[in-house]
Amino acid sequence: MPVVNELIRSEVDGTISFGNFKLDAKSKVADFEHCGDSYKVKTFKEITKLERNGLFVYESVPGTAVNNMKITEKGVEFTVYGDADAQITLELEDSAEYEISVNGENAGKMKTNLGGKLIFSVDLSEENAVEVVVVKL
Repeated sequence: MPVVNELIRSEVDGTISFGNFKLDAKSKVADFEHCGDSYKVKTFKEITKLERNGLFVYESVPGTAVNNMKITEKGVEFTVYGDADAQITLELEDSAEYEISVNGENAGKMKTNLGGKLIFSVDLSEENAVEVVVVKL
């Protein structure tokens, strides 16, 4: 099962997994420590949101489950699961250009807005994982 039943967890490889799109009621975990940072996750079938040290990191509508999220200076990569197609918003560097790859295929280049938001959609079904890689150009 791709959902994260404990809502958020640290993985052995240093990445983080979070989200449960199967929940009917909003659930959250605050003050989750991972690699020196404090994370907060809110998740259920309608939305999944992740914050790090009080700052926005990830949001999906509807809710999703994210596995093995790795955030670096060059970008972010993760595997995402969900019941339906989702709009994903990431907080990255302001006014920077990024290349997005979905399941190894180039999904194009996008520039973040002044607030650093990058918004894109992914086609999801519960049976299939979608690998997302966002790299700063």
